[in-house]
Amino acid sequence: MQVVRLWRIEDSAELYGISCWGSGYFGISKNGNLTIATKKDSPHRIEIVDIIRKLNEMNLKPPFLLRFPQLLHERLKDVHGSFVRSINESGYGGAYHSVFPVKVNQRREVVEGLLHSGLPLIFGLEVGSKPELLLTIPYQAQYDVHLLCNGCKDDAYITLALKTIQFNKNTIIVIDDVSETELIIDTAKELDVVPQIGIRTKLYSKGSGKWESSGGDTSKFGLNTTEILEVIKTLGDNEMLSSLNMLHFHIGSQVTAVSHIQKAVKEAARIYVKLHTRGANIQYFNIGGGLGVNYDSSKTSSSSSTNYTLQEYANNVVSTLKTICDEENAPHPTIISESGRAIAAYHSMLIINISGRKNMKQYDEVTLSEKDASIVHELYDCLHNINIQNYEEYYHAAIYLKEKLINLFNLGQLGLEEKSKGETLFWKICQCVASFASKEDNTSEQICQLEKHLSNKYLGNFSIFQSIPDSWAIDQLFPILPIHRLNEKPACKGTITDLTCDSDGEINQFIDQTHTKELLELHPSNQDPYYLAITLIGAYQDTMGDYHNLFGAVNEVHITQKNNDNWHIKHIVPADTTANVLNNMKYETTELLKTLNKALKEREQTTETENFINLYEKELGKHTYLNNCTTSIAAHSVCRDNSRLRSNRELSKQSSAETTSNS
Repeated sequence: MQVVRLWRIEDSAELYGISCWGSGYFGISKNGNLTIATKKDSPHRIEIVDIIRKLNEMNLKPPFLLRFPQLLHERLKDVHGSFVRSINESGYGGAYHSVFPVKVNQRREVVEGLLHSGLPLIFGLEVGSKPELLLTIPYQAQYDVHLLCNGCKDDAYITLALKTIQFNKNTIIVIDDVSETELIIDTAKELDVVPQIGIRTKLYSKGSGKWESSGGDTSKFGLNTTEILEVIKTLGDNEMLSSLNMLHFHIGSQVTAVSHIQKAVKEAARIYVKLHTRGANIQYFNIGGGLGVNYDSSKTSSSSSTNYTLQEYANNVVSTLKTICDEENAPHPTIISESGRAIAAYHSMLIINISGRKNMKQYDEVTLSEKDASIVHELYDCLHNINIQNYEEYYHAAIYLKEKLINLFNLGQLGLEEKSKGETLFWKICQCVASFASKEDNTSEQICQLEKHLSNKYLGNFSIFQSIPDSWAIDQLFPILPIHRLNEKPACKGTITDLTCDSDGEINQFIDQTHTKELLELHPSNQDPYYLAITLIGAYQDTMGDYHNLFGAVNEVHITQKNNDNWHIKHIVPADTTANVLNNMKYETTELLKTLNKALKEREQTTETENFINLYEKELGKHTYLNNCTTSIAAHSVCRDNSRLRSNRELSKQSSAETTSNS
């Protein structure tokens, strides 16, 4: 008798790639629940399902954005520590400073969280627009941090930036366009301020991945060699060359290959030493962003991964810069990085509940009659004669017969009942084929396509466009997995659709250890609510989401962890109500109610009319997502034999009374 090994939590960890993308912060408890730790590799962990239980008790409805602010400081510490180790081990003569680019996440709790807990590790903030400058000026005054001013600049932008120097010497204006040079000089003279100036160079070297066009000599950003020389001359002619204290470059976000980083640093280092010989007093060597996140767990140069570790990144930057400086007998400058994605991505996740399923129905057995067309009888014979030896041959025959069925119907030679029977028989044949192929581990392209056709579309209670817009806009991969039942084998597969009436509102690419996959493994129904986590969404997603189909911001929960397994809900930001969203679209809900009341008053007034108006007003005050959060996944059509899963579940059955965390 063959012994079937039970599914273990280690199997789920491997399947969902947690050990790769989790970076020591994510794991699975012995109860089969997804966990998070606010310190890397800490034994003290929070079970996400416990947080959801607590929020349900508080009558809060999913979806939820969970934010763990302590992870911001932890990631900042990781980045800073990697550079410090590299500097100490290599004998590099300069220091390292970390700057957070606020465009990565302008949310108040992120910026304040970094400044409050990150000092002295955080050197400053980078801004790329006048609104971002206005956002950060008060924090510069409060925390005495540097401001690095990038982006397009008008008179007001430059005046604001230079005036901060009158109160705080820590503002560097980065020249992104030659025309800004004269404006900075003239305004500085008018204000009687000695400016601090940086220049952004446009390197020939490019990054790799989705944002490689941010670098290269055709990039929209930065100065080419001729323009750098022009800026140097203009500054020298105005006796301001000594104000040039930073060289900056940026080869793109999420650089996937370490070799591209090394090439860019080498090219920029050559520019630095040449500028030094021309008398420029450059103290800061700003490598910009680009430090990637291993979203897809592959640890390769794919667009959603990186083929290097954080320490390898720091080592390449430091060693390359040191080598060039030593060759040219130039001082070692202070290294600045703007690694916003790597710092912010880990600190938040989206929790969604599965509200339904779309797929082939479970058809009843087909009963034939003598009157049925011969094509229906042929499909019936195909179904009852298929076996593991001939399933591929019979599958091809079934495809041919289905085409013939449709043609006969279009010619008016079949009725609806016969067409229904034929289609039902065809899909039953497909299910048999998939079952036999699974037993043989048949992964041919044809079988994979069939598996896609038979798979579920799981309806998630969320909006891709609001919560993870990069999934839609640039096909960004985010790790997605259940937050519970990870001690059970996920015997079903499918894609995830959102609530919007948009065909783009579907996730059909998922992370895998060697490549992407088109279906995600999920669990069959056990009649309980079923939750998924979409992780690593702390960079860019918060401020790039939109209100497609008028789905608004979700309930947001800020959670802190004590020095043990206990946790605390620090703050809750309520979800947008429908009224909030309509107001954002310039509708006044009071006017909408007046319009409705007026229109209905012109008709016969009844109790039902009054009840309807009350219902309308009540719904305006609710959040924009589905409220029936108790719906769980329905069983997959080919997941009929769940006895093994039930046995496994019983072995590791958990009770909510086992919860060790509390709020």
